[in-house]
Amino acid sequence: MRRTFLAFLAFAGLAASALAADRAATVPLRSQPLPDLNKVADMITVEYAPGQSTPAHRHNAHVFVYVLEGSLLMGVKGKEPVTVSAGQTFYESPTDVHEISRNASDSKPAKFLVLLLHDPGASTMLPADK
Repeated sequence: MRRTFLAFLAFAGLAASALAADRAATVPLRSQPLPDLNKVADMITVEYAPGQSTPAHRHNAHVFVYVLEGSLLMGVKGKEPVTVSAGQTFYESPTDVHEISRNASDSKPAKFLVLLLHDPGASTMLPADK
């Protein structure tokens, strides 16, 4: 019984490590309350490994993306996907469903700056069906 439990713990640890490796690397840079607008501005960087993507999701926020390195394929429901390269920008409204968000390259990483403007206390990353 003890061996089975230890084997389960080892497997769970490996699975958790694999899931963490699939997540995009995000670094929070600043969170700034904007009381005169009754909003909060959050600024982060996100880095996708080659070929990495994010499942369909939405934000309760205005989202401004500035690509720092590489290229991204970005698409919201009802609009044609676009490739956004270093020095270019992308915008999502609070009602957009972000269906495609992935590194456009299978060999080079992509890094981008994200500014989220949202209501205080709002969840800013939700599955597409929420």
